[in-house]
Amino acid sequence: MERLISWLTGKRVLFSASFAVRLALVFYGEHQDRTMSVKYTDVDYHVFTDAAGLVAEGGSPYNRSTYRYTPLLAWLLTPNIYLCTAFGKILFVVCDVLSGLLIYRILRLRGLTSETARRVSSLWLLNPLPMGVSSRGNAESILAALVLGTLLCMQGQRLTWAAVLYGLSVHMKIYPVTYALPIALTLRSPETRPEEGKPRWRRFIGFTGSFVNAELLLFASVAGGVFFVLTALFYYMYGWEFLHETYLYHLTRRDIKHNFSPYFYMLYLTADSRWSQWLGLAAFLPQLVLLLAASWAFRCDLAFSCFLHTAIFVSFNKVCTSQYFLWYLCLLPLVIPHLSLSLEQGVGLLLLWFAGQGIWLGPAYFLEFEGYNTFLLIWLAGLLFLIVNCFILIQIIAHYKPTQTPQRLKVE
Repeated sequence: MERLISWLTGKRVLFSASFAVRLALVFYGEHQDRTMSVKYTDVDYHVFTDAAGLVAEGGSPYNRSTYRYTPLLAWLLTPNIYLCTAFGKILFVVCDVLSGLLIYRILRLRGLTSETARRVSSLWLLNPLPMGVSSRGNAESILAALVLGTLLCMQGQRLTWAAVLYGLSVHMKIYPVTYALPIALTLRSPETRPEEGKPRWRRFIGFTGSFVNAELLLFASVAGGVFFVLTALFYYMYGWEFLHETYLYHLTRRDIKHNFSPYFYMLYLTADSRWSQWLGLAAFLPQLVLLLAASWAFRCDLAFSCFLHTAIFVSFNKVCTSQYFLWYLCLLPLVIPHLSLSLEQGVGLLLLWFAGQGIWLGPAYFLEFEGYNTFLLIWLAGLLFLIVNCFILIQIIAHYKPTQTPQRLKVE
């Protein structure tokens, strides 16, 4: 059995098999779409393809209703129009497997052996959730690859490339902007002298001055430059509609459809209230407080800090759907090797996480497909799922054991 596991997690077999399975799912999905009433392809993929068609004709991707992404995504998928409608799915699958490779390389730089790094990265590569999401045509794998690429370059001290990838990731989707503080705390100048006994104002000046150094200025300049150049380009091409649909819409969004968010029922009940807009903005406050606390508490471990940031952001967001879970699941393999949890404890937390979703899915099914008024039950199930997520995060924090690893290591 041990030999079988070692063979299955061998580098070539692991990456080849994970790519082959995803590719097979893409072709199966095309068959299901043609022959069955229940479609395999994600509805968002049709939105992407329609937007790519508009771009190919020289128009605006925002002429396609519900397209609320950067035009760069529509540009990337123009081969859907010229070559093959499955091109985008194949691109997403490649990025999905690339994310697994990036996880492997980060783990090697963090000091794990090649065999251990392969086994841990297989938790992503052989995970049916990212397999299904990417093969159905969801673009989250592109963002996962960009975020993991940023962390890899940070770990390998390639700041310019890290900044380029980070600026691109924030442009693609706004949530990685929350990583700015953990990255800044990582790059600030180390404290060389003890601060005890000094007046508070001197300690404050010293702390503020630690952020003024060449590395942090380089990172901020390059990342900010990439983001603002792309933003300026698309604003020139598509005007205010680009800014609103890509960024501002997500800040003021009040999604009253049922989702995992603990805020959905409040926003549903106050949809016609003049206070609804302010309530939607106030929902960011718990996120902000928790993100600031996590940034400072785990400033010495960038990967763990980013994982906590993403899990907190998703769990407390005013809109939370299943695809958002991938935002932090792609970072979980970087955390697992440093957890002191036993196998039984880890499996128990995983089952608890699935149970929380299952309890929510029950009343959601009866609302969506049977027409019953189960809004209150969905909200209570969402609160329970939030409690479950908080409990799991507390357990992860309590059992996390950071280790000092070399910054540069030869990676196979």
